[in-house]
Amino acid sequence: MRTTTEAIIGAVTGSLEAPRTVLLGRYDTAGQLQYAGRSTTLSARFGRALGDVLVRPAGTHPWQGWTFSAGWGTPRTLDVVLVEPAVVLEVAVDVARDAVGRFRHPARPHRVRTDVDVTQVPLFGEPGTEVGGP
Repeated sequence: MRTTTEAIIGAVTGSLEAPRTVLLGRYDTAGQLQYAGRSTTLSARFGRALGDVLVRPAGTHPWQGWTFSAGWGTPRTLDVVLVEPAVVLEVAVDVARDAVGRFRHPARPHRVRTDVDVTQVPLFGEPGTEVGGP
């Protein structure tokens, strides 16, 4: 079963100008941005549109020094570009979560939520619920 929810873009694979996938996060109750999962491959058009709104971090990024696995059971790590965690993305996700609360399967991007602030995104580990809007 899938649901629609929001997450914050914290990093991308590919280039900042035309991302291939996005790494998604949510804040925890302590105010730390936690990695929540990765998207499916973006279409070239959607990637270019995201490239218009993503920027490099203004200061130290919450994920500075982190490594991200390329997939379950693989030692290969992703080459990522950290971005300012200021863009909210609406995604379709499987309701299944892993033991710590990350999306178990890749999220399907729907649209950038310019009407939603990062403080309105559900907290890390909370079930997928829509923030609201059209």
